Order: sequence, then structure tokens, then C-alpha cells
Amino acid sequence: MIQVIRSDERHHVDAGWLSTYWHFSFDDYYDPNNVSFGPLRVFNDDVIRPSGGFPTHPHREMEIVTYIIDGTLEHRDHMGNIGTIRPGEVQRMSAGTGVRHSEYNPSSTDPVHLVQLWIQPAVKGIPPSWEQKSFSQEKRIGALLPIAVPAGKKANGAVSIQQDATIYTSLLQPGQKVTHALGSGRRAYIFVIDGKLKVNGKTIEKGDQARVSAEKELKLAAADPKTSADFLLLDLPH
Repeated sequence: MIQVIRSDERHHVDAGWLSTYWHFSFDDYYDPNNVSFGPLRVFNDDVIRPSGGFPTHPHREMEIVTYIIDGTLEHRDHMGNIGTIRPGEVQRMSAGTGVRHSEYNPSSTDPVHLVQLWIQPAVKGIPPSWEQKSFSQEKRIGALLPIAVPAGKKANGAVSIQQDATIYTSLLQPGQKVTHALGSGRRAYIFVIDGKLKVNGKTIEKGDQARVSAEKELKLAAADPKTSADFLLLDLPH
């Protein structure tokens, strides 16, 4: 089963310094029928305007993955970690027993566009930690490139998360196709960053999401003969 949720069906908030689309219940938006998808608890599509950002705030017991689409984001936390994330880089923060951090757009002229995912951990009570890695943009062309993998699993350039989940990035050029097998008890979540993507015959476009369950295989292809399909795919447990 593939449930498609269109871009304009997402909950949108414009706070002036922030324009954000929330895929699940978050902050003052609550829908009891849209709280999570497996362990995926938060998927926020954010545009932070120049010099804007989130001041220091706490988190606990959550795996937080930040993926930059365009622009630059600066991270600081109480452990002394400072990181500047740009396209081609991914950041993971395991909140564990507790962490305090801030996130800002350091540019005074350009917005930053990012997606941030919160995944409920399989193991609780761990010390907080932070990790940032770069990945090759070329390696994701025509392929599914893992950028976050379960802790203990080896993958070049990927960060580790405390959950049996994998996050892939992909850029399919016109005519390119990939397949992804879903094991027993697995589900998938797909978000189109740009372009048009065909998922098992269904077309989803920029800003759309697909929530996939009870499918053994995903056949993914660029749906527009003139433009590439840029997307994220999450392989998740039920």
C-alpha cells in the first residue's frame, strides 16, 4: 500500500523568520491520526531566513538527523560541539539522556533550506552524542546512497543512529531507475525534494511524501523526461 500525501496537504507554519511544513503532529499542531510512521516521529521541511534560527533548547531520547538542501546551518551544543552543515553533509545528534543545542542560519543574505527528522531510538538511556559527515554528491546519482545507518553497521560516509532504520538520498536523472527491496515487517517513507518521482507506478512531485507498507519492492524512476528526481527514502521497521 502506498499512501501519497501532497505538498499542499502538509501543515504549514510561517513564523516570519521560519517557513516550515510539518509532516507529523508537532508543537501546537496535533492530529491523533498523524503522530508518527513507525519510529519516525518528526519530519520537518524548514526554510530559515537569513540570520534566523532556533535558540538553545533541550531534547531527550531522540535520534535527530539534519539534511541540508540549500544554504548553511550552524549547530552548537552544551557538549562543546560546533558544526556548520552544507549541502553534501549530514548531521546526527543522539539526544539520549539529555542535550541542549541551538541551530542558526549564519548568513545575513541567504536562507537555508533543510529537512530534519526525529527517529525514536531503539535503546534509551545512552549518553548524548553528535556526529557530522560528508557524502559524495556524485555517488547518489542513479543510486540509493545511505547517509544514516543503524549503529554498528558499516557504510562509508554515513552517520549512525540508534534504530534499525536507514536513510538514503538519491538523484535520478531522466531515464534512470532504481529498485529497493523491503524485507518482512519493513515500511518505507519517501520525500521528494525536487522533480517528479514514480513509485511503483504512482507519480509524486516536489514536496510530496509517500508512506509505504505491505510492499515487497519499490520501483523508483525519474518521472519527467527533462528533469531529475531528487528524493530521500527511509527504510523503517513497523
